[in-house]
Amino acid sequence: MADVHRPWFRVLLLLAASWLAGCAVLPRPPAPDTLLRDDAYARPSTPVPDATTLFALSPAMRHFVEQSLPGAGRDVRLALIDALYRAPDAGGHGLRLAYETSRTRTAAEAFEARAGNCLSLVMMTAAFARHLDLPVSFQQVSTDEFYTRAGTLTLASGHVNLVLGTRITRLVAGQLEPEQLVIDFLPPSETRGQRSAPLREATIVAMYYNNRAAELLAVGARDDAYWHAREALRHDPRFLPAINTLGVVHHQAGHAEAAEAAFRAVLVGDAQSTAALTNLVMLLRQTGRATEAAPLADRLLALQPVPPFHWLQLARQALADGDATRALDLLRRELRRQPEQDEVHFALAEAYLRLGDGRRAQEHLAQAVAFSTSRVDQRRYESKLEHLRASLRTSTLR
Repeated sequence: MADVHRPWFRVLLLLAASWLAGCAVLPRPPAPDTLLRDDAYARPSTPVPDATTLFALSPAMRHFVEQSLPGAGRDVRLALIDALYRAPDAGGHGLRLAYETSRTRTAAEAFEARAGNCLSLVMMTAAFARHLDLPVSFQQVSTDEFYTRAGTLTLASGHVNLVLGTRITRLVAGQLEPEQLVIDFLPPSETRGQRSAPLREATIVAMYYNNRAAELLAVGARDDAYWHAREALRHDPRFLPAINTLGVVHHQAGHAEAAEAAFRAVLVGDAQSTAALTNLVMLLRQTGRATEAAPLADRLLALQPVPPFHWLQLARQALADGDATRALDLLRRELRRQPEQDEVHFALAEAYLRLGDGRRAQEHLAQAVAFSTSRVDQRRYESKLEHLRASLRTSTLR
């Protein structure tokens, strides 16, 4: 429906030096207040944004709505989506927002940057819809997880979409109900038959703070990450990804007891959370409790025999050892698991280049550019692709 860099929304949940599962929360985990350690962290370097600002419209957004939406006679929801995601026309109407995952932005920040990740774009679209007096609700959609990495962290992405009602209602079974339009940026073939569940706005807000905590932790801003994870739990105390994130922050800060309590709290809510299991096994082993970690490691192995990026890591070691043929075989395995992972395509390009197959190296570099959702990585891939193309042209001329 929309023309964005990658035509779908992804919500960055959090991970750990691992990743994360879903949000089913029965039975209830311990109250998050028992997991907090405010006195162990410095105050945030900049104030944590208030939740009221996350969906707030800037003056520029208000001006955009006034100038871009047509008058009566058309479904205002379709007009809004068209205005946000179409390419700008000669009159300057249309934004063509790009899908970009380097930072989770508020609605106003996404509008200013003309880019955002799944959650940012959902929040921004919801902010405009509410300004137009359209009923808004959110859904979490069950899809295959997509993994990315940031430093030592592995991130698992889920999927949410947006449901817009109308100001006009229709009579259904004797009751007035709003017409609903689902705004989803995944191709229909990828969501057909998938289960969806309603999300409270409080959970969407918690997702924002949890995303920011993960992003801050990835760049070493541990204290700031703590206060964002704390804010996520203030808005939705049962949001397990934020409890897991809090545990990762505690672990990296050297508060092993607090970290263990957080990971075990996640497992109370979801005994099959591979994120919490991975993190807890790692912590127990690092603190000399390998015997205690063993049954948990067995449970983790049964749930996930091959961890994310397993074949990619082995392939990179093979490349370091000078065995490009073995690396190629390993990377093909990883690609079957994550066919749209830019890191895998980039490593495949390197393997093919070492084997003297410049054409296939070029193809995978182009795929890395196409699938990357980070502008920094895109520029890096594009630079290497241009260099490779120039080299191949020179070789052809000779």
